[in-house]
Amino acid sequence: MKTYLDCIPCFFKQALFAARTAIDDEAKIKEVLDRIGLLVSEIPLDSTPPETGRQVYRTVREVTGVEDPFKELKKENIETALKLYPALKQTVETAEDPLETAVRLAIAGNVIDFGANPDFQLEQNIQEVLHREPAINHYQAFKEKLECAQNILYLGDNAGETVFDKILIETMAKPVTYAVRESPVINDATAQDAIDSGLDKVALVVSSGCDAPGTVLAACSDQFLDCFKKADMIISKGQGNYETLSNEERPIFYLLMAKCPIIARDLGVKVRDTVIKS
Repeated sequence: MKTYLDCIPCFFKQALFAARTAIDDEAKIKEVLDRIGLLVSEIPLDSTPPETGRQVYRTVREVTGVEDPFKELKKENIETALKLYPALKQTVETAEDPLETAVRLAIAGNVIDFGANPDFQLEQNIQEVLHREPAINHYQAFKEKLECAQNILYLGDNAGETVFDKILIETMAKPVTYAVRESPVINDATAQDAIDSGLDKVALVVSSGCDAPGTVLAACSDQFLDCFKKADMIISKGQGNYETLSNEERPIFYLLMAKCPIIARDLGVKVRDTVIKS
């Protein structure tokens, strides 16, 4: 997916939010925005939004001196999700179709997003997603592919939703490699976040080698690229992974909530619609 002009104000909004989360210094925050302005003037529109986002968040880190502005917020999100885990697990286990319910819960967790949706209401959104039909629903294809898959690569997104991903992985009952970001960017999951969620107990946790808020293959490690090429089923969570991989011809299933008009338009859905796309 390319970068649209409508994405540019969002880069400034995210930079401002991240900088204010990191420090309380108006001069430094202004410096962040000044540097983003220079950066934005050179954005190639044929690049993906996460490629620019990678540079935006590097700028925030460099200027503020804070490596992980959302560290405490991520911790809180994981703790909140872990408290919900027993009830969510029971919801899945007693469902008519546990796998479909687990897929929908994994998408519900995708609402935890300080970049595109900082005002999310987690428990309310869980119920909405569970009871609303996805705008794109390729669940049957997902189920059929899972039955014969032997090498599953699961691309994580936000830190809090790793708990929801864990439930889906447990329900799939197949060996899974779970990929996270190489270093902190927005509230995306790193290896430590995945471990804090208990994902290392149900999957092999690996780094993509990339510090973008998506999976920019050109910036990923050789180890990850080998996993990506060998996987016979890839589960891609969230908007950032969709933005960077939507043109790839691989067996990818995109699980996400459309949280911005640009993504919604690209997918042909409405904002807040959920998607299970093959």
